[in-house]
Amino acid sequence: MAHTKTDKTRLAGRIRRIVGQLGAIERALDEEAGCSEVLQQVAAARGAINGLMEELILDHLKHHVAGPDLDAASRAAGVEELVAVIRRYAK
Repeated sequence: MAHTKTDKTRLAGRIRRIVGQLGAIERALDEEAGCSEVLQQVAAARGAINGLMEELILDHLKHHVAGPDLDAASRAAGVEELVAVIRRYAK
């Protein structure tokens, strides 16, 4: 996705925050934190990953499915790519 280059800094920041959240989960497990605390951290990390996925899906739709300069074949390819990703993500 060449168009992600324009959002690279912002996306990298989101990913760094997710990595930080995952590190906090690992530390909580190492420190034998309570189940509730660990579950809360996992839920927060999952929400962050879902938010990133949503942003990337929307970006893909804008550039590879709904772009006004796309021909029918390009749109169809964009849809197929997105459906494949969503199927993997939904498992």
